[in-house]
Amino acid sequence: MEKLNELYAQYKCDWKDEEVKATVADILAKHAAENDTKEVYKTCFNLIDLTSLNSTDSEEKIGNMMEKVNEFPAQYPEMPKVAAVCIYPSLVPVTKAVLEDADVNIAAVSACFPSAQTFIEAKVAETALTVMAGANEIDVVISLGKFLSGYHSEVLEELRELKDSCRKAHMKVIIESGALPTCNLIMQASLLSIASGAEFIKTSTGKLEPAATLEAAYIMCQAIKQYYDKTGEKIGFKPAGGIVTTQDAVNYYTIVKTVLGEEWLNNKLFRLGASRLANNLLSSIYDREIVYF
Repeated sequence: MEKLNELYAQYKCDWKDEEVKATVADILAKHAAENDTKEVYKTCFNLIDLTSLNSTDSEEKIGNMMEKVNEFPAQYPEMPKVAAVCIYPSLVPVTKAVLEDADVNIAAVSACFPSAQTFIEAKVAETALTVMAGANEIDVVISLGKFLSGYHSEVLEELRELKDSCRKAHMKVIIESGALPTCNLIMQASLLSIASGAEFIKTSTGKLEPAATLEAAYIMCQAIKQYYDKTGEKIGFKPAGGIVTTQDAVNYYTIVKTVLGEEWLNNKLFRLGASRLANNLLSSIYDREIVYF
């Protein structure tokens, strides 16, 4: 923990929750309207990790979902594609077999998602197997109980082991921000995740309430910005959980644009984890209800 205290000391970690809430409200009041356009909706569509993480998911269901992704360019030729699909590890093989577009990444949750409550050896093995099956992005969860108990160094070491097992696949670290009671803990979890070698930091599993919040997004983007200012290295950001409406997407887009700038407004550095958002964005773009996915 001593070394991590040295890390935290290099960054602003003395956030006041009410001030963050007021700052987020001010950003949205000033800038959300200017981003409420169909061009931004299309950009947001291109940021989506199209997600299915249900206990009832089957090879047939996920195969059908991939067929929809395959057929999308022909159905909507003027639209960009989703950035990735996000599924459970055991469904990576059928995803890889059916998905035809190499530009759509295969992301999989791993390492005992969503609780992370198992042995590190099991997490490492599952992550390695998921990469071997064909996933090129891996979403893992921090050991939340250990983090909240103050064992930050142990959490960091676990994440570094998982990063090693990802090999060439990108690792997104989920900090489960809704379970972290203060903005300062969100900042520390973000910095710890970045220090592990993660390419992305992500708000939530979507399995706990609250899931993603705009205040957590603001703090996580501040961690990314401060890290970039210090090192010149760009880390990606992915809010996920409860992002459903077009206005939700616009609000997160506005936070990222305001804090990190236009360089982050692409799917190499910004994703939206969602299952229902794609249809709602399509409906907003075409001014009629569309249920495609």
